[in-house]
Amino acid sequence: MVITLIGYRASGKSSVAPRLAKRLGWTWVDCDRVIEQRAGCPIARIFENEGEAGFRKRESEALADLLQQPHQVIASGGGAILSAENRQRMKDAGPVVWLHATVETLVRRLKPDRLGGSARPSLTGKPIDEEVAEVLAVREPLYRQTASLIIHSDGEPAEQVAKRIHRHLAESVRQEPPQ
Repeated sequence: MVITLIGYRASGKSSVAPRLAKRLGWTWVDCDRVIEQRAGCPIARIFENEGEAGFRKRESEALADLLQQPHQVIASGGGAILSAENRQRMKDAGPVVWLHATVETLVRRLKPDRLGGSARPSLTGKPIDEEVAEVLAVREPLYRQTASLIIHSDGEPAEQVAKRIHRHLAESVRQEPPQ
C-alpha cells in the first residue's frame, strides 16, 4: 500500500509526508525532488527546456515508479492529477489524501516571507492570487475525484495534519496484508 498526498502547491504535502511516514513507520518521498534528481536539474529548467509536456511526461514516469514501492508516503506534484492515468494509478496503489487549503492560505504561503525568503515563482505569469484561483478552478474537481480522504490543511501545523490523516487511515493501514 502507498499513501499519496495530493493538493495545490503550498498545501503542505512535503511538510506532512515525512511526519505521516514516521507515524506509520514507512518511508516517504517527494515526487518533485525525484524528478529533479533524475533530470539532474531543477524543475524550472525542465520547463524551460522541455515545456510543460516534457515535465508532465517525466512526472508520470516518476510517479508510476514510486507507486510500485510499498509502505511509502508520496508527496505528489500539484499537477500530477492532470493526467487521468496518474489519477487511476494513485487510487489503485492505496489511499489518496487531498490536502485542501483555501485560496487565501495558499497565496499567503506562496508569497515571500518577512525574513527575506523568496516567493515561489508564478506558473502562469499572472499575479499569484489570480493564478491560484484560476488553477484551482481547473484542478479542484480532479483533486476531489481522486481523493479517498479530504483533509483541510489551513491554519494547522503539519504534525497535526499528519496526526489527523493517520487517525482517519489507521484502520485501512492495519488491515493491509504483510508483503
